[in-house]
Amino acid sequence: MDALTPLSRLVEGLIFASAEPVSENTLKQFLVTQGAEETALGPVLAIIIARYEDHAVELVAIAKGWQFRTRSEIAPALTRIIEKPRRLSRSAMETLAIIAYHQPCTRADIEGIRGVSLSQTVLDTLIEDGLIMPKGRKEVPGRPILWGTSAHFLSSFGLSDLGALPRRDELLLDPDAAGQAGRVVTQQGIK
Repeated sequence: MDALTPLSRLVEGLIFASAEPVSENTLKQFLVTQGAEETALGPVLAIIIARYEDHAVELVAIAKGWQFRTRSEIAPALTRIIEKPRRLSRSAMETLAIIAYHQPCTRADIEGIRGVSLSQTVLDTLIEDGLIMPKGRKEVPGRPILWGTSAHFLSSFGLSDLGALPRRDELLLDPDAAGQAGRVVTQQGIK
């Protein structure tokens, strides 16, 4: 039996038992408490990933940690069975996108970019869903709150970190949409 197999089972159990992504630092500390080196984390994760290669779930790096997720090719079949979380309104999605790309930003910054006033309901919805959180206060008169995205935002959108957001120049309107306004072309294809 490979010496890393027992460690991989322990790490697998730790990740499986956690409702949130488990950070690499936590996993490294866990390995050290088990008498292993921190450097064993890469090979241990590789063993777990290989173990789940032909399963409905997979181990993925997400929100600066590791979590088991349903494979993307299986998810559409489950959407008819599993209750979907509520959808965000267009104004909430616009606000969330502005915060994600311009964080930390104030309410005035968001309103300036959107060109319309920001409803407190929109902010309350994003806070309640755990997608945004206060990141401090801006050092100007009135000391407005600075808003930023949370780890739950990364997890909800399947991002490993903010660097995984598409660059603004990658998002182009498809000029050949022939009347199908709203189609967006990214490097991965049409959305």
